Amino acid sequence: MVERKPNTQVAMRQLIVQIRTQIPFDLSEEERCGESCEGCSGKLLIYLESELDEWQIKLDQGVVPGFADLSRLAAKAKKIAKVLRRNGLVPEEVSA
Repeated sequence: MVERKPNTQVAMRQLIVQIRTQIPFDLSEEERCGESCEGCSGKLLIYLESELDEWQIKLDQGVVPGFADLSRLAAKAKKIAKVLRRNGLVPEEVSA
């Protein structure tokens, strides 16, 4: 039996959960800034969280994301995770 791939709404919800699970949004301001700062981790976390919140609202309103939307969000999360790794806020093995 062939498994069906999730539709883009389900895939976007899964991506949002994955990002929220792997990215440390709950860090204090002091923790976000840390010792090393290549790119502002705090601003990047706020930006990514707002993107996730925006997509959650759109999904709740019935908006159907395209594959390009999924790809863009995943790429943003990966880039931000990379900066967070460089700043020591995300372990090496975690990538959104």
